[in-house]
Amino acid sequence: MTTIHVAGGIGRAPTAMAAYDAALADANLHNYNLVAVSSVIPADATIEVVDRAPDLGAAGNQLTVVEGRSVVAPDEAAETATTAIAWATGPGPGLFYEASGTDPDAVEAAARRGLDAGCELREWEFTDRDTLVSTVDADGGGHTAAVVLAAYGDSEPIC
Repeated sequence: MTTIHVAGGIGRAPTAMAAYDAALADANLHNYNLVAVSSVIPADATIEVVDRAPDLGAAGNQLTVVEGRSVVAPDEAAETATTAIAWATGPGPGLFYEASGTDPDAVEAAARRGLDAGCELREWEFTDRDTLVSTVDADGGGHTAAVVLAAYGDSEPIC
């Protein structure tokens, strides 16, 4: 059975990429090459929400993730960087849906609306739903980033 760790992080730095990297470090997912997948949770997976992801393998390995990401530049008028992942599970496969933006309530609502729409497309039974939101105040002193990642199992060597 695969464990999918869901973790959020925030970061601030002088560039957008550095702020993103700092947010990944906050979630302890900064040392992997992330491979993004769309949204389907395998039927045998379990979801574990964590403050920081555990060690999932060697640095430089590839790690499969569903990722929500929001980065705000210092010259933007936004007050926050916010992202969310919502998920639904049941006795069979499940779904993740992500949303990003600058309004925490709107981002969470968008992730849930998307999840509802995705569930309606499938004839699967969904018994449990949850959401993780990551938000950080944009202080204007640099780039600000928020991430939420669902990391599938352990990392694997790239080659």
